[in-house]
Amino acid sequence: MNIREATINDLDILVPLFDGYRKFYRQPSDLDQAKKFLEERISKSESVIYIAFVKTKPVGFTQLYPLFSSVSMQRMYLLNDLFVDSASRGQGIGTALIDQVKERCRKEGQKGIALQTEVTNPAQKLYEHLGFKKDPDLQYFWATK
Repeated sequence: MNIREATINDLDILVPLFDGYRKFYRQPSDLDQAKKFLEERISKSESVIYIAFVKTKPVGFTQLYPLFSSVSMQRMYLLNDLFVDSASRGQGIGTALIDQVKERCRKEGQKGIALQTEVTNPAQKLYEHLGFKKDPDLQYFWATK
């Protein structure tokens, strides 16, 4: 397995994974909009995306967004997206992607990683196994619609 940070040149291999991630969360497939969304995030340096490969096949990705804590006056990441292709699950790919993010946090002196997922997502067991703790402070959300 190989994991590397995605660049704008990776859009064609990243878009199908991102679309699969969105479909996992019951969203309709939209490859054109997915490509536009990812292109904006990468070109504007608004997120960090890692892609996992088995041999030369892309099998998973994670996307991070930078956050700041005013209370601790430190930077941190929001691990907003983590996806492993269904045929590649159970092989440690999700763990390897998260370990890559943890290493980046350590190197950059980040406070840590916030994680957002559905309460019914079975990946919660993986997150807890990897040291993530439920945080009661992150329990509200306001939507414009």
